[in-house]
Amino acid sequence: MVKQMRSFETPPLYWTVIRFHTWDMRLVATDRGVCWAGLQDDSNGEWTAWTAKHFPRSPLIQADARLKPYATQLVEYFQGKRSIFTIPLDLRGTPFQLSVWNALRDIPFSATRSYSEIAQRIGRPSAVRAVGAAIGANPVLILVPCHRVIGKDGSLTGFRAGLDLKRRLLQLEWEHSSHCGYVGTNRQNTRNSSFMNEALQTSSKSRFYW
Repeated sequence: MVKQMRSFETPPLYWTVIRFHTWDMRLVATDRGVCWAGLQDDSNGEWTAWTAKHFPRSPLIQADARLKPYATQLVEYFQGKRSIFTIPLDLRGTPFQLSVWNALRDIPFSATRSYSEIAQRIGRPSAVRAVGAAIGANPVLILVPCHRVIGKDGSLTGFRAGLDLKRRLLQLEWEHSSHCGYVGTNRQNTRNSSFMNEALQTSSKSRFYW
C-alpha cells in the first residue's frame, strides 16, 4: 500500500546493494518498506539527493542482512523465477503521483501499457503529460514497474535509469513469461508479441515526457 507524503519524520534509512550477474542495484528502506530503488552506479548521486530531500535528518545505515529478504526476491526476478513481489513499500509522493504508481503496480508481469492507458486507469484521461511526469518521478524501480509503460505507438520512452535498462527489463520479462505462468501478454489488455518486439527495437525513436 502506498501512502501520501509525510513530513518531519526522521526514521533510520537502511540500504543495501544487490549484485547479480550484470544487474547492479541499490535498495533503501524504512521500517515500513522499500522507499527507493535504483542503479548502484549512481554517478549523479540520485539516491543520496532523494533521501536528503525526503528524509533530511535520517541516518543512512548499511543493512545487508536486514534487507536480504528483499534482495532475494529481486535476484529471483532477475533469474526469471519470480513475477510478483511481496516486498512492502513506503512510497512518498503527492496524491496524484501515488495514484499513478498504484496503477503501475497493477500492470502484470511481461505486459505493457501506454501513458494514455494509465491516465484512463486513474480517471484522468486528459492528464497524459502529468502521468508521464509522475512515472518519471517513481522512486522505486522494478517494484513499481514503470518500465512496463511504453509509447502509444510502441516506442520505448523516457526512463530515469536509461532506455537500455528499460529494454533489458522488458526483454527479461518477455523471455521468462512462460516460466512464470504468463503467456507473454494478455489478449485483452496488452500488446501482442510483434508489438512487443517492435517496442524493444525502437529506442532510437523514443520520446521523453519529462
